[in-house]
Amino acid sequence: MASSPPSLWRRLTPQRLLAVSVGVAVATIVLKTLAWWLTDSVGLLSDALESLVNLAGAMFGLWMVTVAARPADDAHPYGHHKAEYFSAGFEGLLILAAAAGIAWAALQRLWMPQPLQRLDWGLALSVLSSVLNGTLAWVMLRAARVHRSAALEGDARHLFTDVWTSAGVVVGLGLAAATGWLWLDALVALAVGANIAREGTRLLWQASQGLMDEAVEPEVRAEIDRVLQGFAHQRDGVEIVRFDHVHTRKAGQRRYVDLHMHMPANWTLGRAAALRLSVEQALMSAVPGLRATIQLLPSDVEAHFDDVADLK
Repeated sequence: MASSPPSLWRRLTPQRLLAVSVGVAVATIVLKTLAWWLTDSVGLLSDALESLVNLAGAMFGLWMVTVAARPADDAHPYGHHKAEYFSAGFEGLLILAAAAGIAWAALQRLWMPQPLQRLDWGLALSVLSSVLNGTLAWVMLRAARVHRSAALEGDARHLFTDVWTSAGVVVGLGLAAATGWLWLDALVALAVGANIAREGTRLLWQASQGLMDEAVEPEVRAEIDRVLQGFAHQRDGVEIVRFDHVHTRKAGQRRYVDLHMHMPANWTLGRAAALRLSVEQALMSAVPGLRATIQLLPSDVEAHFDDVADLK
């Protein structure tokens, strides 16, 4: 596994970064709305609408990561980690709503093009807001990988779509000004709407998979298998210690693994428990944030989860 990230990224918690994201969203809304007001560009209007979505998503994400950080209680004995998936799903829905609004405004302007004004100031304000969003998105995405935060990753990727949106708008308006083809403004807005709709759909899919107890990433599963292989033991071709029924799942920042550990029936409970503790500690050291549940079974006992009677 990779070495531990620098302490700087540990200090950049999801709560702190999402709070910053709220502030940046407010600033970009002001900048992009002013750019639209100066130019009367439907492309810049679509850009401003997406920033409103950024604000709503950042506020909801901040709420959800606060909920996810709560400790387990009687009503939620496994914790609140899945709350982050609601944030990613909510952002996906907001993105799709913004895409629909952008398409509606762009289609109307496509049939009735309007002259563009003061593009120099409008484009400068749009570029400034993109620099703010792009810098914050890069920091958030790095921190999301450190903290394994679905909410933080969702907000970061949303901000990156905003940066690409602004870049497309700037190019489209530049071409419209250079050629006099005013319909390019509306065409760029439609392309922006299609792009963010794709991103919204992807976020919704990821959130749904998290809520459906998706398995851990392939590289994490490979690390789990490597650790278990280190404890498996044979004597004279006969397995003394073996593992099976290994199941994994993700829940927000947490990773879980459930498995069976088989060993000789004549072992004492103390010896078996000591080995289980060693396996649990090795797994959690290899995969930070992992929680392991290991059931002890004698070597000649098998568990059957797929019996017809159990499925009725």
